[in-house]
Amino acid sequence: MPLESHIHSLEERHKELEGKLEELQLSPGVNDYDIADIKRQKLLLKDRIEQLKTEPTAS
Repeated sequence: MPLESHIHSLEERHKELEGKLEELQLSPGVNDYDIADIKRQKLLLKDRIEQLKTEPTAS
């Protein structure tokens, strides 16, 4: 998978998690653990995206 495609798929996953997080936050009686887990996943994805964008490509 080319690097740009991989980054794009990670960004799409990040957006999906954002939507899920917004949905959960609007739901009554939401579990705080679920929200924290999604936030953690989003942060890991964001860090990985930034890492891929900044690391030099191997030629």
